Amino acid sequence: MKEKIDINTWIRKDHFEFFSAFEEPFFGVTVDVDCTASYKQAKEMGVSFFLLYLHKSLLAANKVEPFRYRIIDGAVWKFDEVHASATINRGNGTFGFSYMDFYEDFSKFKAHAQVEIENVENSMGLIPASSGENVIHYSALPWLNFKSLSHARNYSFNDSCPKISFGQLRDKGRRKIMSLSVHVNHALMDGFHVAQFVDAYQELLNNGTVQLIPH
Repeated sequence: MKEKIDINTWIRKDHFEFFSAFEEPFFGVTVDVDCTASYKQAKEMGVSFFLLYLHKSLLAANKVEPFRYRIIDGAVWKFDEVHASATINRGNGTFGFSYMDFYEDFSKFKAHAQVEIENVENSMGLIPASSGENVIHYSALPWLNFKSLSHARNYSFNDSCPKISFGQLRDKGRRKIMSLSVHVNHALMDGFHVAQFVDAYQELLNNGTVQLIPH
């Protein structure tokens, strides 16, 4: 389900009209997040660390309203929830696109995501996901401790989906640290909202249990 935003009464009307006229309206930041508690949690639960931190990022994104905004045919829409379109790495060095429904319950999310991952791993090509607008584009570069990141972009395509990338998990003293890149459309949100997402995500990563966050 989605709800149309009335641009004329929207507090970000001027910001939307200004940045939506740009050829490249996206901006991005790269920060470090502390994954120590969640890495330990994944090991104790015997689950994929990737799926655990991916799920927690979806929980955080769904909590911060602008991450659920999308531009469709020039209008701004707010979705009830957003899902994951994640790249899945294969053993042969290629990757494919996946689509993973968001569930607040981690066990349910994990069960459905594992089926999707297996399908992509046992296939060839990109398999573009028919996921629509209400997704976040995810990618993982577990081999690189990157400090910044850029994305391939088709400027003729009106894209407004956030893009979140995860880097190499590395040791820093007794902590497990990971690079996090967040690219978003400036017509829909600002640095303030990205900071809200990062703070919400770090809080979830710090927590020893999978919190269920209402929309």
